[in-house]
Amino acid sequence: MRWTQTLISTLRDAPQDAEIPSHKLMIRASLIMKLGGGLYTFLPLGLKALRKVERIVREEMDRAGALEVLMPALQPREIWDQSGRYEVLRDGMFKIRDRQDREMVLGPTHEEVITDLAARQINSYRQLPKTFYQIQTKFRDEIRPRFGLMRAKEFSMKDAYSFDVSWEAADASYQAMYDAYVRIFARCGLATKVVEADTGAMGGNFSHEFMVLADAGEDGLAECEGCTYAANLERAERATPARDPETTPQHPEAVVTPGKKTIEEVSAFLKLTPDRLIKTLIYLANGKPIAVLVPGDRDLNEHKLARALGGVTLQMADDQTIAKVTGAPVGFSGPVGLKIPVYADLDLKTPRVAAVGANVADTHLRNVLLNRDASVTEFYDLVIVREGDACPRCGKRLREKRGIEVGHVFKLGTKYSKTFDAGYLDADGNRQISVMGCYGIGVTRTLQAIIEQSHDANGIIWPLSVAPYQVCLVVPNTQHAESVRVAEDFLKTLEAQGVDVLFDDRDERPGVKFKDADLLGIPIRVVVSERSLADGKVEIKLRTEADKKMIPLADAVAFVESIIRGEK
Repeated sequence: MRWTQTLISTLRDAPQDAEIPSHKLMIRASLIMKLGGGLYTFLPLGLKALRKVERIVREEMDRAGALEVLMPALQPREIWDQSGRYEVLRDGMFKIRDRQDREMVLGPTHEEVITDLAARQINSYRQLPKTFYQIQTKFRDEIRPRFGLMRAKEFSMKDAYSFDVSWEAADASYQAMYDAYVRIFARCGLATKVVEADTGAMGGNFSHEFMVLADAGEDGLAECEGCTYAANLERAERATPARDPETTPQHPEAVVTPGKKTIEEVSAFLKLTPDRLIKTLIYLANGKPIAVLVPGDRDLNEHKLARALGGVTLQMADDQTIAKVTGAPVGFSGPVGLKIPVYADLDLKTPRVAAVGANVADTHLRNVLLNRDASVTEFYDLVIVREGDACPRCGKRLREKRGIEVGHVFKLGTKYSKTFDAGYLDADGNRQISVMGCYGIGVTRTLQAIIEQSHDANGIIWPLSVAPYQVCLVVPNTQHAESVRVAEDFLKTLEAQGVDVLFDDRDERPGVKFKDADLLGIPIRVVVSERSLADGKVEIKLRTEADKKMIPLADAVAFVESIIRGEK
């Protein structure tokens, strides 16, 4: 392909609303163009790279035995009501009405649709196991679209769904998809970290995320310095610190703390460190009030709390509810004397002398021992893990990292198959329910994550496997006929071998061409110039290396092909 025949408009500066390096580079390198908030047009370069990512995904899904289907993006609301997820996800879905005034949604995901397909198409155990997948556009009404393709309203996803006769068989399907994901991201040139993750609104009881470590990542994770344990912060656990039990003969003492509501204000007023306070948070769990206790220097992990209580729907209690159950305004809640269920973090199980809200306005209690002065329903690991906590597996130190989620695999179980009666007749003719798995890859997000992980001050550094072009052919002086002739022969020969070549045939200064080649990140740059041809050579430079190589013209094509084959 000749530069003058394609559509590449590079920019020296990124637009002001581009916040992270990969977003800036995708705009500057003419891969995408913004249409509106969270909406992007793929330009020819970007689409070529995207199609290469899709090809890798398809090849590995097919290799794993998955069957490609294509499901409607437009879905009737009824199937979402049937699964019970309409109310859970309604704020994040695009909703429309047809001419018969029937409500439809633009699919953010396809668990409901694929389970309906399985319920209609699978009847016998002989048809199982089955894994279906698609690569399709998804729609989510993000509150704050940002970071380009990382959080967009419209994006491309590969979603796959497995159906099995048992949990044991489902484990095998899960492992097959897990292994396929490892191969996909490796082929895309991505270094990923696999972490345990929360299943969230998707349901199920177990999942892993494939994370690309990056400072710009929206997701937090914890990894152990001493073993392989790693988990998303929504899921991450910690070993409970060992503490000596404390006691005191003193009974709780009320202290007037006028207007002191926050941990910082109360700890300063009482001259106590924050860990010597206990936060009392009032929530509604499936509509019923509960109290949650965590150390004053820690934050509650709502995902852990919801899981600990059996997957309840949680909501912070409003001011009226707090006043009703505690007898005090917000900021003065405490566990002593509460008549509602009280759940506490495991760190509070070992008795410690602490200060708590007194359930009286402008008042706190000090000298409180939970095991003596309050009634705790149950203790769970409830706080957000932080840097320096102990690993739950080996006890070594946990480190905090940032990451970009590019893939997620779930063990769904029978959450959807029961609802949609997706089952089969077993060998004895008895009706059974299929066990499901769900597996997603953000294809457009993966493309941007490659750039976020692989770039430098000069531009993108594409892996050969997904680069829109593998070779950038540069003629510094297009007025030199012999250079142009050699370059065109080079172009024809490489393209005949199936190599993607971009021939920069513009009448531009050499410096501009070299800067643009670096910005676009094309892995191999071949320069044909008067000076090199005078010595019977061409200049070949890899995007990942600083040094150039002068290769005899007769050997140049073979040299480039050997690089592409991974031999150089």
